[in-house]
Amino acid sequence: MAEQFDVVVIGGGPAGYVAAIRAAQLGLKTACIDKHTGKDGKPAPGGTCLNVGCIPSKALLDSSKHFHHLQHQYADHGISVKNPSIDVTTMIGRKDKIVKQLTGGIQQLFKANKISYFNGTGTLHRDKAVSVALNDGGEQQLQAKHVILASGSVPIEIPGIPYDNEYIVDNEGALDFDHTPKRLGVIGAGVIGLELGSVWSRLGAEVVLLEALPDFLAAADIDIARQAAREFKKQGLEIRLGSLVKRATVSDGQVLVVIDGKDGEEQLTFDKLLVAVGRKAYTDGLLDEAGVELDDRGRIRVDGHNRTNVDGVWAIGDAVRGPMLAHKGSEEGIAVAELIAGLPGHINLDTIPWVIYTDPEIAWVGKTEAELKAAGIEYRAGSFPFAATGRGLAMGDAVGMVKILADAGSDAILGAHIVGANASELIAECVVAMEFHGSAEDLARIVHAHPTLSEAVHEAALHVDRRAIHRAN
Repeated sequence: MAEQFDVVVIGGGPAGYVAAIRAAQLGLKTACIDKHTGKDGKPAPGGTCLNVGCIPSKALLDSSKHFHHLQHQYADHGISVKNPSIDVTTMIGRKDKIVKQLTGGIQQLFKANKISYFNGTGTLHRDKAVSVALNDGGEQQLQAKHVILASGSVPIEIPGIPYDNEYIVDNEGALDFDHTPKRLGVIGAGVIGLELGSVWSRLGAEVVLLEALPDFLAAADIDIARQAAREFKKQGLEIRLGSLVKRATVSDGQVLVVIDGKDGEEQLTFDKLLVAVGRKAYTDGLLDEAGVELDDRGRIRVDGHNRTNVDGVWAIGDAVRGPMLAHKGSEEGIAVAELIAGLPGHINLDTIPWVIYTDPEIAWVGKTEAELKAAGIEYRAGSFPFAATGRGLAMGDAVGMVKILADAGSDAILGAHIVGANASELIAECVVAMEFHGSAEDLARIVHAHPTLSEAVHEAALHVDRRAIHRAN
């Protein structure tokens, strides 16, 4: 007989496990199903993000950044080290330890909140019945009043370029190289390609990013993208725009890649090839005659409150519309749990921050200048360089800028864009201001501590009205 629950969550990533915890906090009998296991074969909830995505990539980015600074920047501080080296195996081990600590922490949170956790693959059937193919064998039957689908996403594969997990890899494979490749090719110069390309470039690899689009970081504001591109070029990253990869083959331990670029067809050779062209919603095996509709992109169709077309079935995270970001999925999970409990639940898709954890970091929220122009919205722009901040210069990390876009009439903040140190943290202030319908004037009148990088946000807001103090207006 099926075990009865108020809420069954299929998927234990940042969307799913957060939804399960919030539902349990609200007094709902909750179960969470997640299929992930760690390198030791033991259950490891946390989805792609914790196991092979956000967290391990940031661990490697941090390690590689320390090594890069040791080689190229510490001398300016009077710190010298002869012949520095890095043990890749130790670096990977540190990353694995962090992942295990966090996935173990989720299991502890499940226990603390009395959530039933099933390590396996969940499938939704009619009438909100759920079956779980357990990883250790057997099947568990569950029955729910509400089901939350949080199945996540998987890497997009390019036809004719199959992963072999040795020479041609996805993001997961690029997190576990046992040595630094001499020459690494990366298909895609988006978030994943830039971050993982940066890791191995800092450790000595010659990295070439092949981007099919003619513009670099087309989703970002053009001024931010241009400055980031200049810095990446200085670091040795080769970004080839307008390069469409036609095929890739492995021969004698090398990956032969044929591209159609600005100068016609060309063949390139790499030791490793990372395919990072984006991700797609993962719904394979998720729905068995459940009646849940998918859209034309294979995502689960939901309304503004993440309801599917089937009563009592909800969907959140990468499997639905909107940006594929862990924090977006988490907030959707909280909102849905609260709606199920009869409380108001809402997430504003217009104020979700984006972050690329390169060096310099890139972060933004809201509209770009190009989007405002295309929409015919009149606006004013203000900007401020980190090179004019005392803290940036003192840190030896004064690259980048802050840019604020405000409505020409109301002065409401329409977008904020940052490239530079700690951009991932600085963007939060702008998100809060936008969520509370704040204006550039509001940011300009808030006292910011001195000396801090946040002063660049303050001055950029002042510059919207052409009254910045530490730059020409």
